[in-house]
Amino acid sequence: MQKGLYKVEMHTVHGSRRGVLYVFDGKMMGGNSAFAFIGTYRDSDSGEVLVDISTMRHNDDPKFQPLFNTDRITLTLRGSQQGDQYFFQGGTTQLPGVAFNSVMTPISDEAAPPVVPAGKGGIGNGLYSIHIRMLDGIDGGNTGVMVLHDGRIRGGDAFFDYIGSYTSANGRWKGELVNHEHTPSHGERPVFGGYEVGIGFSGTYTDEGAAAEATALAGKRSIRFSAVLKKLAEA
Repeated sequence: MQKGLYKVEMHTVHGSRRGVLYVFDGKMMGGNSAFAFIGTYRDSDSGEVLVDISTMRHNDDPKFQPLFNTDRITLTLRGSQQGDQYFFQGGTTQLPGVAFNSVMTPISDEAAPPVVPAGKGGIGNGLYSIHIRMLDGIDGGNTGVMVLHDGRIRGGDAFFDYIGSYTSANGRWKGELVNHEHTPSHGERPVFGGYEVGIGFSGTYTDEGAAAEATALAGKRSIRFSAVLKKLAEA
């Protein structure tokens, strides 16, 4: 598979879901506003891509329901490339007979800020959940996932993707990213919906996670928010 960030659309007889997946070095990591996806992939001799991937919940809000009616599921998938997209099908031994299909569409990283090589002792590579709270009396917030990997930020949720870079040392980190709407949110995310939003942030980190305060430029508006990251898996 081609390394990079993808929008992933998933389907079973129970419904459909969306999220993002970052593909790199034989690994797949991503998720959406409630679930994280953690897996591996390999190319077969026949030209297929073979995937084993699991889900875990990172947001307890009951309005986010799992696609398989259980929070933890492990899928075995086979797929192939068609044009720029990858198409997968398969299922899980936990729920035999329930077919799963997905489509992965690449997300351009042309707008990504430059990456500074990471030094020793910085924030750990990994998959993180991110919970955002607006400041200055603005209602709203959001949740999603981020992969931090060697100075790169790749992440998102069912509507947005995040592409950026960071530096870190001595318990502090800072960076910048672009928040882009990969699927129209139709007003479900009114603050950032319809914009490509540039964001700068700074904060602190530990082995378990990180915190930051950020300023986003959405159109002509300058919006401040805080973010809390929790490490879910090593990358």
